[in-house]
Amino acid sequence: MELQIDVFTVMTWILFLGLYPMAYFWLRRAYRIFIKKDYSDVALKRGEPPKNPAKWAPYVGGLNLIAGLAAAWAILGVVVFAYPYEVWTEIAGLTIWFKIIGDFIIKTQAHPIVPKKKRAA
Repeated sequence: MELQIDVFTVMTWILFLGLYPMAYFWLRRAYRIFIKKDYSDVALKRGEPPKNPAKWAPYVGGLNLIAGLAAAWAILGVVVFAYPYEVWTEIAGLTIWFKIIGDFIIKTQAHPIVPKKKRAA
């Protein structure tokens, strides 16, 4: 049997191997927020934290915890439970999109757009 390397196979391996660092960083951020009470990475917008990062810490920590556990579940599904390709890629894809959209929502709520006051003419 000959190994065929094509774009589909390469992209599948990139997705699978990319789950490891994603799960690690997301679970580490949840650990830093919930256990160490380090709010330096909470709801950053252009590198700036919100005015009250402790208010947004449970939301960001929960999002990171759920996303990290889902990514770890997808990894275990491939390695231990032999999930079919469609199943583990759905879990991985939905997790990545969930994390991106969730971070965006939390960030925009933590940094509201404040209208500027008009200057006196």
